[in-house]
Amino acid sequence: MIFHRHITRSGYMMVSVAMLTVIAGSFSEEVYSQIARFAARDPGVRTGSVPADPKLPGLTPSEQKAFGIGLEAFLEVASVQGTIRDTEAGLGPRFNLDSCAGCHTHPDIGGTSPAINPQVEMAKKESANNDVPSFIKKDGPVREARFKHNPDGTADGGVHALFTITGRNDALGCSLNQPDFRTAVARQNVVFRIPTPLFGAGLIEAIDDDTILANMQAHSATKQSLGIGGRPNRTSGRRNTSGNDGTVTRFGWKAQNKSLEIFSGEAYNVEQGVTNELFPQERDETPTCYFNATPESRTNFDATDPLEVPSDVVKFAVFMRLLAPPMPAPDTDTIVRGRKLFGDVGCAMCHTPTLHTGKSPVVALQDKDVNLYSDLALHNMGPNLADDVSQGNAGGDEFRTAPLWGLGKRIFFLHDGRTKDLLEAIQAHAGSGGGQYVPSEASQVVGQFNRLNEIEKQHLLNFLRSL
Repeated sequence: MIFHRHITRSGYMMVSVAMLTVIAGSFSEEVYSQIARFAARDPGVRTGSVPADPKLPGLTPSEQKAFGIGLEAFLEVASVQGTIRDTEAGLGPRFNLDSCAGCHTHPDIGGTSPAINPQVEMAKKESANNDVPSFIKKDGPVREARFKHNPDGTADGGVHALFTITGRNDALGCSLNQPDFRTAVARQNVVFRIPTPLFGAGLIEAIDDDTILANMQAHSATKQSLGIGGRPNRTSGRRNTSGNDGTVTRFGWKAQNKSLEIFSGEAYNVEQGVTNELFPQERDETPTCYFNATPESRTNFDATDPLEVPSDVVKFAVFMRLLAPPMPAPDTDTIVRGRKLFGDVGCAMCHTPTLHTGKSPVVALQDKDVNLYSDLALHNMGPNLADDVSQGNAGGDEFRTAPLWGLGKRIFFLHDGRTKDLLEAIQAHAGSGGGQYVPSEASQVVGQFNRLNEIEKQHLLNFLRSL
């Protein structure tokens, strides 16, 4: 038996799958030594190009045109009054970035945070007076900041925009202070979120509530034995003010948004400061910084092309709705083995490999398998990941199971982008250490992952990076 190995671009040894088939007694002393030194590692961001066509297959000509118009809106850059070339009016007075695509750009438009954070350059754009907060790094993720508590100790949880339009060439006379991030960081009162990828979002929207709820009840004995619960977020309840129809919400880190239009409208207002027909008021109404009639993005009744009538929020939603899901890598032996181990250790109890869409007016979305690797449910993730922010009916330690499709090309992990290492992200699911240990719903599954040998762990990591 020849012991095969190769060195990956990450610089570590990958043991050949053939090694696993050899009986232990046939290993040489050299092979045993090499096995003993091997440690599983994150293979890193998967290389290779993204598909040339970002649209769902099977769209009608009108749907394809609507997708293109939505993409154009998604790429638009906002300025305060629209007086800067190639911009649309509405930015600010407080904001995190000036375009949707700035946040959702990796590995392609509609994705998540890029390797180089555009927020660093954003701080001084158009002669603005902003300082870059300490938690915004050039090689770090795009982030929004939330304060856990108000100065009087009551719950906050809202987004505190990083920047203001003060000093900008198109906002003369406006004077606003940035939030006091230095004090918030010192008091550990600030938490972060990174952009969620949008690929395949229309397929997620098209999954019936009953399908989500039935999946939560599936494999109940196994889930109970692993300490896994889970529950839906909904549009009604004690902490939810976004609606009262009681249906299941599914978008955002805490599954707090019901639909892609609500998701778009809220992000447009909160991230760029652009008022719209869903969120028509400025978040800061300081008179000297109030330049435009609101809502700034609205239905265009004068458009001659019917597809240009909708507001940007509707166009964003159409773009996301018709955006194709991520494409996984082709199967290899290690990926197949890793997929089985993913199920064996219990990861699939929350990261459900496939759900199914129901009826849809868009044929390309109807009756389709959705290979999202998520149950779209809320789970208690323990103190290590808790951010003390409640959204909808989600508590401060609850998060939606993050869909894993597209994970192979992501740079930053977890809701706050705290790590680029997939192994660290897995371990963070286990619960808190030090003092009194408090488990999460994933603790036993992480424990079973930890009991795998290093070669098995590597197979599982290789599978995850294939998604």
